Amino acid sequence: MHWDFLGYWWLVFPLMGVMGAIGRGYEQRARRRHARRLEIIHAKTEARAIARGIPYPTSGIPVVQTEQAPPAETQEARLQRLFDTHDGVTKRWLEYELDVAKAISYPAMSDGRQPLTAAFLRAKRVADNLRPASAKSRLTKEQFTEYRNAVTDYEVAFDVAERDARRIQDSGFTDAERKRLDTAKQLLTVAIDQAATPAERQLAYKRVREELDGLISLSDGAIDRLEKQVSLELTMGPSATPSATPAPASDQRRPAASAPPSAPPAASAPPSQLPTQAVPQPMPAPWPVPSRSVKRPPKS
Repeated sequence: MHWDFLGYWWLVFPLMGVMGAIGRGYEQRARRRHARRLEIIHAKTEARAIARGIPYPTSGIPVVQTEQAPPAETQEARLQRLFDTHDGVTKRWLEYELDVAKAISYPAMSDGRQPLTAAFLRAKRVADNLRPASAKSRLTKEQFTEYRNAVTDYEVAFDVAERDARRIQDSGFTDAERKRLDTAKQLLTVAIDQAATPAERQLAYKRVREELDGLISLSDGAIDRLEKQVSLELTMGPSATPSATPAPASDQRRPAASAPPSAPPAASAPPSQLPTQAVPQPMPAPWPVPSRSVKRPPKS
């Protein structure tokens, strides 16, 4: 029997761990009981001191620290977070709805006949209808839960529709229709290119509309945005150099340096012989000056 017991010597280690855990638990409970007794003693002493009108210092009283639950989030903060999510999904959708380049690359996002796109549009309508006027609106628990679920469905439906549109791209069109889409992409680049001439940009814009006609239905917002981009490029493009208007004959004959009022007008010279830069003029002779004293330039 003695040798059989020695075969289980390894049980000493787990038993020591169990006994240590029991000892630590007992020690912790004893410390908590001691702290509570001290609090009760100090509270009774303070109450007796206050009843007798004796000031009692409270700075040295040990206080047991307890974990406090975080303050509950207000409904306004939760609504604002839902508004941010709602607006974020709408902003992502408008990038496909208003950007003609994205509408050409991923036409399924603008096609309501696609099942996933139609499901997304329905989820968007539900979320928009359930959206409160502001984050300060007071909602019941059922109304808040309904709007939260609608925003979640709206976000999930958009993610699914976006992934599917990026997957299929233009695979639903024929070869001829895909060629028209590629042509529209190239023309769209010319239509908003600042290096192109105004005539080229206007022609490219008209060709884009013609190539997409019957293939992709652009929204009014996308058309307005494209027209603004084209007109902006036309405005920012290189302006024509204004033609130099000839100066009046009187301005051409005007000398570079102004003469005193008492001096007679200088002899006129052909415009080709006028100096390009102002040169110092000799002091005029006192009035009157005989006409024969004026030296005229030799005729060429």
